[in-house]
Amino acid sequence: MQNKREYWLVLFLLLCSVWVMMSCGDERSYTIVAYVPDWKDNWGADDELAKEITHINYAFANIVDGRVVEGGIKDNIDLSKIRELKRVNPKLKILISIGGWTWSGNFSDVAMTAGGRKLFASSAIDYMIRHQLDGIDIDWEYPGLPGAGNIHRAADKEHFTALLREVRTQLDSVEKLQDRKYILTIATAASQAYLDHTEMEKVSQIVDFINIMTYDFHGGWEGITGHHANLRRSLSDKDTATVSAAIAVSQHQTAGVPHDKLVLGVPFYGRYWQGVTPANHGLYQSANGVGGSVNYTAIRDSLLASGFEYHWDSTAVAPYLWHPGDSTFVTYENPKSLKAKIQFVKENHLKGIMFWQFNGDDGELVRVIGEGLRKP
Repeated sequence: MQNKREYWLVLFLLLCSVWVMMSCGDERSYTIVAYVPDWKDNWGADDELAKEITHINYAFANIVDGRVVEGGIKDNIDLSKIRELKRVNPKLKILISIGGWTWSGNFSDVAMTAGGRKLFASSAIDYMIRHQLDGIDIDWEYPGLPGAGNIHRAADKEHFTALLREVRTQLDSVEKLQDRKYILTIATAASQAYLDHTEMEKVSQIVDFINIMTYDFHGGWEGITGHHANLRRSLSDKDTATVSAAIAVSQHQTAGVPHDKLVLGVPFYGRYWQGVTPANHGLYQSANGVGGSVNYTAIRDSLLASGFEYHWDSTAVAPYLWHPGDSTFVTYENPKSLKAKIQFVKENHLKGIMFWQFNGDDGELVRVIGEGLRKP
């Protein structure tokens, strides 16, 4: 009888341990990627904010004469300081992000031939090893599309896949020599046009995960205002072609990307228009003034204290600001909209959240993401 009681007690304790592990397992099961363009000492006391993220993508490395090279003279200094963050977060992974909006102009050329792809991959890995990093992030903006007026070709579609496969093959060889894992990721555009010019089903089998840039849906380059990072389509938006974060995720899945390889991008900055028609507090109205971007901390600390009205679009699940005095409209991300996206990530079993950029926040939004994704 005594042995039976001990048996059931041990079984009960084992089941409790399993339950506790399953309950806590969500704490670090999500990926949280921070794009960091340069070093700023805003990581909190004792660099505590580094504990809230899993990956840093240092932005950006450039491509010169087919080779991946440092983007600036501060790369070595910045990356040395970023590596120090592993002191407070030993599991932190640091990647070099190559390209971006400004430096994607040479991708089409390097991807065009097998020799060009081999040189690109080997130089990217040299950069990674030289700076003691954990992987490579390819940010080609965009295969088969002009981006910032870049050279592009119809064959970029297949060449993009081939380029990633070459990088992965060379990384695999280095892994065997060093007996460690290296990461390969990409950043993708939140548009059907991007997906039409890539082979995402094949690409998703090569890379570890995909960061969707689900922001910049609208901006000052347009004559009509709009949300730039809304989770869902607004009822105020009469353009049926407008994308949203939820639509972009669905489009990626339809293109063949598994849900557990998708990382949802969020912005730590807003976009504004001036000279806006006042109807609907400036939302989806014509604008004839200048436009631009502004960091989240400036929005919170300055704009909200200087006559801007706060509004919430419940159908878009997004905030916006309106200043009736100078007819300025601002679209941005805040903790409320970010929490809704965190819930969306969980409900759709996505891999996690990426944000551009760390330096746009003083820690408030970073903590919202970290705490939100740690909760079951």
